[in-house]
Amino acid sequence: MNDILSLLKTLRRPRLLIRAARLGQADYNRTRDLRRVMKTSELPTPGRAILSLINHEAQIEEARKNGDASYSIAQHVDVLVAMMGEARLLVLARGA
Repeated sequence: MNDILSLLKTLRRPRLLIRAARLGQADYNRTRDLRRVMKTSELPTPGRAILSLINHEAQIEEARKNGDASYSIAQHVDVLVAMMGEARLLVLARGA
């Protein structure tokens, strides 16, 4: 679990993306948002969700860096919001 959180801390993204994702945290609803972002009906554990989201976000980040026409800033922010929300759940579970 600490490895996952350490991995998240090493991610470097543009400030505007991070600020938007932090603002989105207030409205994050795991049941609604994680299902939509991951396109699944079964909700994984926060640890598994983070690993999947990290891989998905890396692909989106690559598209952003390459100037790919398929890049969507809204999708990128959604994935970052989900990553932050799942990380928060992971930390809370560890403290409980």
